[in-house]
Amino acid sequence: MTKPERNDQPGLADGREDELVIGLVSISDRATAGVYEDKGLPSLKEWLGNALKSPWRAEERLIHDDAATISATLTALVDGLHCDLVLTTGGTGPARRDVTPEATLAVATKEMPGFGEQMRQISLNFVPTAILSRQVAVIRESGDHAALIINLPGQPKSIRETLEGLRDESGAVKVPGIFAAVPYCIDLIGGPYIETDPAVVAAFRPKSAQRAPRA
Repeated sequence: MTKPERNDQPGLADGREDELVIGLVSISDRATAGVYEDKGLPSLKEWLGNALKSPWRAEERLIHDDAATISATLTALVDGLHCDLVLTTGGTGPARRDVTPEATLAVATKEMPGFGEQMRQISLNFVPTAILSRQVAVIRESGDHAALIINLPGQPKSIRETLEGLRDESGAVKVPGIFAAVPYCIDLIGGPYIETDPAVVAAFRPKSAQRAPRA
């Protein structure tokens, strides 16, 4: 029997509340070894805490920059812990040790190239070396569950810019951030309904997919 889609239910089919489960993965050999403090996970948690207005919880992982480890971690988060969204940070450049995109593609069911294209467009507003970034986004399907996996940059400032987008001097959105498209993507793959703070990032949905705000 097929499990009912969670975004059509007042609660989840497995008895949990309608919360978003997010896997946060920081990929760095040196941070994992304790050479320096990891800043990726705290930056992601802070931004999500400001941006999300619906229930969510995080599963955090700090791992080595190793393709097999990355793929295994992503698989465990999606298949075992039923994360709806997985955000990785680090390991997306051209260096030999940067293998996050390859490890992500290895566990993918579908590619979502628009996310990587938009991230590079945002970063090119600041540095020409943004063309060296290789972030990808994919859907992983496991049985009747699916998750969106997105590779983010490694620097906290770049993480915020790519998620939130760019604003002009008046505060109007100049270049949309990628997170504006995440809630509707989660809807389409059967995940929980995500609400965001429009002052941080406004989630975009077609009118037919919009709900009244939570009380």
